[in-house]
Amino acid sequence: MIDRGGAAKATGELLLEHRSVLFAWWHRLREGRWARSTFQWYVGPLRQSFRAELERGSRSRCPKTAATCLELLARERALWTFTRVEGLDPTNNSAERRLRHAVLWRKSSYGTQSHYGSRFVEAILTVVSSCQQQGRNVLAYLTAGCRAFATRTQVPSLAPPTVS
Repeated sequence: MIDRGGAAKATGELLLEHRSVLFAWWHRLREGRWARSTFQWYVGPLRQSFRAELERGSRSRCPKTAATCLELLARERALWTFTRVEGLDPTNNSAERRLRHAVLWRKSSYGTQSHYGSRFVEAILTVVSSCQQQGRNVLAYLTAGCRAFATRTQVPSLAPPTVS
């Protein structure tokens, strides 16, 4: 938005200012200098102000900025989930780190040559990533999956075991 100039620039700068304040507060929480309740107390008015800026931006004369603000408004509640749910980060950095291996593989191998190849890579990378996150043996899971397919029995679940 800032790079678009004009009214879009002003909207982008205000939203960026909100982000800077939010992350300063987030770091205080993460470092243990603030309790979650303190963080949530401060975030309430910031969230209202952020929403007001998005609403103003949705009326921007810049169509791209207006569209972006409308998209964010439609997902506004989800943007703040990390303030309500302990253990969630406000960024997708950990997800991006988990995808790094797949991105590097795609770049070094030039991807796949067919739709089916792409589906296979998606599936196998999902299995590997899920098993690694859960501390499960990838080869054991794949072996059990192939055995289930060959014997026409139920394929083992990739979902983590539920804790009772």
